[in-house]
Amino acid sequence: MRRTATFLLALATSVAGIVHAAPPMQTVESVDLKRYAGMWYEIANFPMFYQRDCVGDTTAEYTLHTDGTVGVNNRCRTKDGDIDSASGTATVLDGSNNAKLEVSFFKPFKGDYWVIGLDPDYRWAVVGTPDRKYLWILSRSPQLPKEELDKALAAAKAQGYQLDELRYTPQK
Repeated sequence: MRRTATFLLALATSVAGIVHAAPPMQTVESVDLKRYAGMWYEIANFPMFYQRDCVGDTTAEYTLHTDGTVGVNNRCRTKDGDIDSASGTATVLDGSNNAKLEVSFFKPFKGDYWVIGLDPDYRWAVVGTPDRKYLWILSRSPQLPKEELDKALAAAKAQGYQLDELRYTPQK
């Protein structure tokens, strides 16, 4: 009995160490919000509840507000051909050089929006959450050339994302 208890304790400690082994997520060094503003096309994502009705043509448009917040307008095509949209506001987290934001579509609920990969020319971005449950690959154009997509995927993998759940978004 004592041997079993010791084994289970050792196993639990080992598993706990594995769970916490992933290093904390890192963002890009900084984001120029003026360059980031505008239309982005979703290339791929981890499926999430709020996008369950989206079947394609998913976009996110960001606009800068004079108070320093960022307007967010997400749109997608649903299976019946309608356009679904949601508007929200993003607030930059202090000390993040604009790479960490909190987005709210329904007050008081806020979600993390961390830029973890960004093309130097702002052609693509990789956005995730610190718990690694959500991931979006965005592009300035509806299609992202394979070479650029590979760079975006590498940025996600470098942050500890397992890409098995990645779902590609049809764009017209």
